Order: sequence, then C-alpha cells, then structure tokens
Amino acid sequence: MASHRKPRTRTAGPRTAPVAGITTAALTSIALLSQTATAAPSAPPKPSLEEVQKKVDTLYHQAGVATEKYNAAKERTTKQQKRVGELLDDVAQRTEKLNKARQELGTFAAAQYRTGAVSDTATLLLADDAQDYFDQDQLMSRLTSRQKKAVDDYQTEQAATTKKRTEAAKSLETLTTSQATLKSTKRDVQQKLGDARELLSKLTAEEKARLAAIEKKKQEAARKKAEELARQQAEAEAKRKAAEEARQKENPGTGTGTGSGTGSGSTSGGYATKAAKVIDFAESQMGKPYVWGATGPDSYDCSGLTQAAWKAAGITLPRTTWDQVKVGTTVTTADAKPGDLVFFYDDISHVGIYIGDGKMIHAPKPGANVRVESIYYMPIHSVVRPA
Repeated sequence: MASHRKPRTRTAGPRTAPVAGITTAALTSIALLSQTATAAPSAPPKPSLEEVQKKVDTLYHQAGVATEKYNAAKERTTKQQKRVGELLDDVAQRTEKLNKARQELGTFAAAQYRTGAVSDTATLLLADDAQDYFDQDQLMSRLTSRQKKAVDDYQTEQAATTKKRTEAAKSLETLTTSQATLKSTKRDVQQKLGDARELLSKLTAEEKARLAAIEKKKQEAARKKAEELARQQAEAEAKRKAAEEARQKENPGTGTGTGSGTGSGSTSGGYATKAAKVIDFAESQMGKPYVWGATGPDSYDCSGLTQAAWKAAGITLPRTTWDQVKVGTTVTTADAKPGDLVFFYDDISHVGIYIGDGKMIHAPKPGANVRVESIYYMPIHSVVRPA
C-alpha cells in the first residue's frame, strides 16, 4: 500500500564549503592587487653613454654661461665698491667743510649775542629751511661781506653734501644687489659642475673608456675640419702672393701694393707684432688648469686667458666674452689670422685665441688644462680681430 506521508522538502540554505572557497580566492586576489599597488616603481632605464655625454656637455656649457655671468657681476661689484669708497670719502670731506662753515657762522652768532644785536645768524642756524631765510632781504642787508661769504659757503656745502650722501646711498643699494647676484651666480656654477661630476662618477671603468672613445672621435672630426680650413687658407694666400707678384711685374714702381685679400693690411706690421706677443703668452700658459672665474697667473677661465694674453701685447680687453666680442673688427672664419679671437655658441659663452691652421689655444672647461684644439670642436659664433 502506498505511503501517504508527504515527501520532505529541502530548504535552500547556505552552501558553506563552496562559498568559503570563493571568499578565499577573492581575498587572495585583493592581497595580490594590494601588493602590486604598494610595490616600489621600477627604476628608470639607465641612460646611454651618448645621452650621458650630451648631458655632461650641456652642464659644462651651462656652467660656462654662469661663469661669464659671475665674471660680469664680479667686475661690476669691484667697480661699484671703488665708486662707493670714493663717494664716502667725498662725503666725509664735504661734511668736514660743512662743519667748519657751521662753526664760522656760530662765531658770528656769538658775536651778535655779545653786542646785544639781533642774532640773525643764530636764527639761520636754527631755521628749518635755510633757503627761505636767505631770501629775506632784511638779513642779507645786515651781513658784512665776510659774513655773506660764510653764509654762501655754508649753503653750498650743505647742498653738495646732501647730494653726495644721496648718491652714496643709491650706490650702496646697487652694490648690495650686485653682491647678491655674485653669490647667486657662484652657486649656479657650483651646482652645474657638481651635477656633471655626479653623472661621471656613476660610470664604470668600461663606460668611461667608451666615453673617452666618443670624445676622441669628436676631436678627430674637428681636426679634419681644421686641416681643410688650413688648406683653403694656404691656397688663398698663395693666390694672393701670385697676384701681388704679377702686379709688381706690371708696375715695378708701385711698391708692395694695398695688401688686399686674405692678407689684409690690418694683419701686417703692427697687428702681426701684437699677435705674436699674444700667441707667445698663450703658449707659455699651456698646461695650466681651467678654473672658473680665474684670470691668472696660475689658472684661467676662457675669457680670463684671452684678456691676459692681449694685455701682454699692450691691449686691454673687457673681462667677459660678451664684451670682448664687441671689441675690434669681425672677420670671416676663412679670413681668421693668428691672434684673432674665436667665439663659440649662440650665447657667446666661450672664446679661444686663433693660432693658424684652424687651431686655437683656449682654456676649455673644468678638469682640463689650457691646450691647443681645433676651432671646430665647438660651434663657432664669430671671429673678431681686437686691434
């Protein structure tokens, strides 16, 4: 007989085991994601040697620019210090004269007091505005010629002293600004050089050797360009001499000619003599270290060397490359002659002394000594003949 009991209905309850498995997986995923999010970022890729070379060259260039700014600020500060000193000395002397004039007026005031007269001089000394008092005809009519001169001297010295004091105060403010600029540019130079040294210090011995090979390749390319310039200049000079000889044969009585062409008159005689002295001096400085801001005799920066070299020839050049480039006549690179100054980069932050055959003597950069180098080692800005 069939059973009449109702079948048991299964109640849908939580399925414990599978849920636990899902929860564990979820927690594991979250933990992995968390670890990934908090992990330190991977180190940036190491720069190539070419990138390091470019960065170091850029830092040295920037340091060169900052050095010229430092040189300009130092020169300006030195001049302003001298000017302030002169002004303060002048103020001291004028103050002394003013005190003497005041003492003489005081003597007149005392004499008026003793005689019982109205002490106009004393009133003058105590007046807030002496000029208004001088304008009074009553006082002027009472003064003797000696007293009148004393009053005039007092007024003149008082005005002059006030003017000089104001001028000295302004000069002191300018000096303070220049000194602040000097400190700022000095820090900038040191920072750029420090960054360059840090980059180089991280290279391995093998990388330094490869970097030296890159540098040698760059110098070799510059040397070849210098040789080509020397060849072109030699050809031009040979043509000039041949043309000059032909003119002399046609016109024996005309002398040596005008000196036109690449051998222009400005390079003969006086200039050639000065240039020889410049080059002799520069050659005697070979091997001395580059030091930014230095003007010799033990070390130089680029413009310090050119300034000292031309000084040996009796010519005073300004301190910075930016001012030196303005002195003299600009010539083409093809017409460059020994003694000329060769300037580099668009910002004119480097300079060397041309010695012929596409070469120069210059103070290159920190860590290097005064040496001979192709003028094509850096991008040429211009060539200037100083005298």
